[in-house]
Amino acid sequence: MSQKEILDRVKAVTARVLGVDAGTINDNSNFIFDLGAESSQSIELVAAFEEEFSIEMEEDAALAVQTVGDAATFIAKYL
Repeated sequence: MSQKEILDRVKAVTARVLGVDAGTINDNSNFIFDLGAESSQSIELVAAFEEEFSIEMEEDAALAVQTVGDAATFIAKYL
């Protein structure tokens, strides 16, 4: 899977979980500051990414990821 495919899927999951327009999300969007994620939603995002990509991530490391682009890079390590 290409980095662009991963990024597109990360954006789609982020939009769905946070209830934001996918068109407003870019690689540098910060989950908390730009997209308004609350701590409970951050946990939901990790679970949704795990389901989307059929992976199991180390939760503390996953929760430390702050931007959409960083999330795609982080997820790529598990694929």
